[in-house]
Amino acid sequence: MDNRLLELLVCPLCKGPLTLHRGDKLRELICHADRLAFPVRDDIPVMLENEARVLDAAELEALAAAR
Repeated sequence: MDNRLLELLVCPLCKGPLTLHRGDKLRELICHADRLAFPVRDDIPVMLENEARVLDAAELEALAAAR
């Protein structure tokens, strides 16, 4: 994903910053404030609330530690 695009994107709910998480098979944009993970499919971020995955506290801590 283009870094310029990542700098422009914000969470559609809280308008807060997003961080890109690159997993083994999955890439997601993470909103730490709302505890949501928005999927990135074919280099296109899917910024829909109903497509976002809710992160539990342990998963959020693990992502924060991985930064």
